[in-house]
Amino acid sequence: MSRREAFDAVIIGGGHNGLTCACYLAAGGLSVKVMERRGVVGGAAVTEEFHPGFRNSTASYTVSLLNPKVIRDLRLAEHGLRILERPMSNLLPLPNGDALRVPSDEGEFRREVARFSAGDAERLPDFIGMIGRVADEVRSLVLQTPPSPGGGVTDLWRTLKLGLDLRRLGPAGQRDLHEIFTRSAGTVLDDWFESNPVKALYGFDAVVGNYASPYSEGSAYVLLHHAFGEVNGRRGVWGHAVGGMGSITQAMAAEARRLGVDIETHAAVSRVRIDQGRADGVHLADGREISARSVVANVNPKLLYLDLIEDSALDPEFLGRIRRYRCGSGTLRMNVALSELPRFDCLRGDGLQAGHQSGIIIGPSLQYMDQAWIDARNYGWSRSPVVEMLIPSTIDDTLAPEGRHVASLFCQHFAPELPAGQTWETNRDAAAQTVIDKVTEYAPNFRESILGKVVLTPADLEQEFGLVGGDIFHGALGLDQLFSARPVLGYGAYRGPVEGLYMCGSGTHPGGGVTGAPGHNAAREILRDFRKSGGWKKAQ
Repeated sequence: MSRREAFDAVIIGGGHNGLTCACYLAAGGLSVKVMERRGVVGGAAVTEEFHPGFRNSTASYTVSLLNPKVIRDLRLAEHGLRILERPMSNLLPLPNGDALRVPSDEGEFRREVARFSAGDAERLPDFIGMIGRVADEVRSLVLQTPPSPGGGVTDLWRTLKLGLDLRRLGPAGQRDLHEIFTRSAGTVLDDWFESNPVKALYGFDAVVGNYASPYSEGSAYVLLHHAFGEVNGRRGVWGHAVGGMGSITQAMAAEARRLGVDIETHAAVSRVRIDQGRADGVHLADGREISARSVVANVNPKLLYLDLIEDSALDPEFLGRIRRYRCGSGTLRMNVALSELPRFDCLRGDGLQAGHQSGIIIGPSLQYMDQAWIDARNYGWSRSPVVEMLIPSTIDDTLAPEGRHVASLFCQHFAPELPAGQTWETNRDAAAQTVIDKVTEYAPNFRESILGKVVLTPADLEQEFGLVGGDIFHGALGLDQLFSARPVLGYGAYRGPVEGLYMCGSGTHPGGGVTGAPGHNAAREILRDFRKSGGWKKAQ
């Protein structure tokens, strides 16, 4: 027998954006229900034990893009969230035993770059300034609702305001913005720098979570997307959430419950209920129904429109666009339990501790990254993968037993779909060994120090977290899938093509990463619609 409940809003998916949206809606006076398929809220931003005594961030693994307004509004610090800045931003080991180090001080970084190229050191401040100015412009758009083409007065104002905002950049800044949005990262970096390590350092941000070569058009924007964050008020840096990424979403859940949000886990939604052209609730896999005045989806747009809604309720042209919506990060994610720290050949003497506390990037040149992508397209995964390793237990003793460590490995490129006749289920171990072999080339004790591991292929990321094609961004960050066109042009303002249906996930503006911005923005639009309707009667 089905059981019916009624809420102002039911949210599909208890990831960070769903929880963010729930908090703002509840603070605005709505009754809210969050339905989470897994046994724990947080989506891909969770902390779990993966080997006896060892805990780590399961999928998402580092912090920078989490919006400061969301942190303040949701009182995350009051609920226990602490974010520590990396003592050293990044370390790029090189095959010859040297490394490019990225200290937090810009002057020290410039002196480090000068070891590889005096010219690059001279150009570095101008490059950092250019990226910073463009990132500031993008940052100003993060909490805005994109205008819809052909919309009303509000959309016209949003379009005019966007034009006025862009004028502030001036002609040179506008050209920089245009180049970043339309060119490849490789082309931009080749124009600025001559040293392979320096170009590789920035090029990594163009391919992380992006199934593409650094020379693919549009990859420069992905580089920029990773540059507009901040940690504790410092822009452009990365940090660690004490207790892992789950500490972020558990703090969000605590605030949601404080505001009266009803959160239910082990609650898989099987279908959005649509009555007379309006979304008015959800069907659950266990046979229950939840009634609601609005349905808010915090899932990949492909999952929402292709799996949770009947085709007959959607326009065929819209459905075709969704089927062509591009997903796939080319990512393999590993967590490893270690008996000791990796002894990297490049880490000796005074830099040992800071180096282990940085983001350690294995990918010494743009050509190396390009070949990794070519390998994945030809064979299914890279023979020499691009790897970022973080060892959060060096600054967070809650994750591993004393004297032991955990490491996160985020690896590119691993094709979302393998060549015909192959599956990720049968190739998981072989792919993982490729990663282990590569890290061991730079840290000879790595393989023997592994006590246990968990490996998530693109297929695993899709099955476990709903990341279609293993796409950590809920859709590629191409120019055709950004801002007003995310996920489809005309539906970029968080409203779906069915009345009462909304989207609040990373498949909407401003895209992927643990930002909370889509949830924040969607809640603002939902509340605006409820207020228009008067007395919470009916969303428009």
